Amino acid sequence: MSDPEYLTAASGRRLAFHRRDGSGPTIVFLPGYMSDMEGSKALALDAWCESQGRAFLRFDYGGCGISPGAFEDQSLTDWQGDAVAMIDSVEGPVVLVGSSMGGWIMLLAALARPARVAALIGIAAAPDFTSWGFSDADKATIAREARLVEDTPYGDQPYVTTRTFWDSGETLKLLGAEIAIDVPVRLVHGQADPDVPFDISLRIADRLRSADVQTILVKDGDHRLSRPKDIGLLTSTLSQFLDAL
Repeated sequence: MSDPEYLTAASGRRLAFHRRDGSGPTIVFLPGYMSDMEGSKALALDAWCESQGRAFLRFDYGGCGISPGAFEDQSLTDWQGDAVAMIDSVEGPVVLVGSSMGGWIMLLAALARPARVAALIGIAAAPDFTSWGFSDADKATIAREARLVEDTPYGDQPYVTTRTFWDSGETLKLLGAEIAIDVPVRLVHGQADPDVPFDISLRIADRLRSADVQTILVKDGDHRLSRPKDIGLLTSTLSQFLDAL
């Protein structure tokens, strides 16, 4: 694996990334909360794009992975800006693949760059999770202490949600109105997902303005959807998209 490159965005933020040259559109992977470009799905997509001769970009949001910055200083608005900056760094159309919180950022970035985005694939997409993903007690803790610390089965470090992130998320909610995106969208979601209820993908599909939207439910699928058969579903869905574009 080559050394990462760094993009200095117009905002001054430095973002670490790996880019693979190939035929377009460029596939851009958007990680989930407290994840990074070295996650299993990002690496699996990178390997698949290499085998197919496809252009691919994976990156770390500011304060995540090896991108500079303190994680607890970041907001959803910051990470939305990071995704848009990475889209702007490549030429031609892009296909965004967003995992969990990355699915929220995927939608926000598509709204910000409608002329650049050719298609979207959400993997357990989690827009608006600042509203539905926390109990009233959790929200009270965030308001009172400015941070919430939770154990997680997905890594060695606990999940930390700051008041900065939570407040920005509340300003960027999407599910209360039409989502003005017109490109093809595929929403893959595990019905055994303990973190993001699969009805969130159904709600996204209902709100999207696009007529070309499909929700693909995996009955025994968990939140990560990173088993070999899940990756196979993801790459076959992506291949169908690319053949049609």
